[in-house]
Amino acid sequence: MSNPQQLRYSKEHEWLSAVEDGVATIGITEHAANALGDIVFAQLPEVGDTVTAGESCGELESTKSVSDLYSPVTGEVVEANQDVVDDPALVNSAPFEGGWLFKVRVAEEPKDLLTADEYTEFSGS
Repeated sequence: MSNPQQLRYSKEHEWLSAVEDGVATIGITEHAANALGDIVFAQLPEVGDTVTAGESCGELESTKSVSDLYSPVTGEVVEANQDVVDDPALVNSAPFEGGWLFKVRVAEEPKDLLTADEYTEFSGS
């Protein structure tokens, strides 16, 4: 398992793309997707919702459990991935590509996000 170097990671196992034009893409890591098992339902924040770094903003339900989804940044949701709502298994099969969850116009980016190497060491993956 390889964590893409260009992303930043939270200790809650979310990833964050580089901020482009004020907007970042957010998803969960492959490590988290594997730990959850087969994801069968995704409740994502809606366009216009405000998310706060470190706070719950949705849920992922798998065949094993239900897990809160946390935002690694504070900002306004500008897009939710309807493909994941329609086919939650995308989170398992492509967590860093088509399985992204939502996009946020970032108001504030926390300073404690991890690099790929730091996340690999933290998660053991």
